[in-house]
Amino acid sequence: QVQLVESGGGLVQAGGSLRLSCAASGRTASRYAMGWFRPAPGKEREFVAYISRNGYNTLYSDSVKGRFTISRDNAKNTVYPQMNSLKPEDTAVYYCAARAFIGSTSMADYDYWGQGTQVTVSS
Repeated sequence: QVQLVESGGGLVQAGGSLRLSCAASGRTASRYAMGWFRPAPGKEREFVAYISRNGYNTLYSDSVKGRFTISRDNAKNTVYPQMNSLKPEDTAVYYCAARAFIGSTSMADYDYWGQGTQVTVSS
């Protein structure tokens, strides 16, 4: 079992930056790929980014590619989405998810979810 706690959300101006974190706990936390999702029209949650268990492989959605960077610190069992050049359309609750396999862009593939952290980007 893995427990996930997101933090780092807040209010920023357009063009600003924000660093989120997702702290994972549990005896197998280091064995999980970690993904990030946010609500979107027509979808319960859309894919934002993921990072592999060893941190060497990452994938980003087209909407955030080049602006967001995800990394992880396995010693702390924590992942960090660095969000730069934020846009008002990035406003959403961001959810961290864990999967006991390789990363996936589908929310249905993930096993555990955090409670979400609110990101608001003002115009």
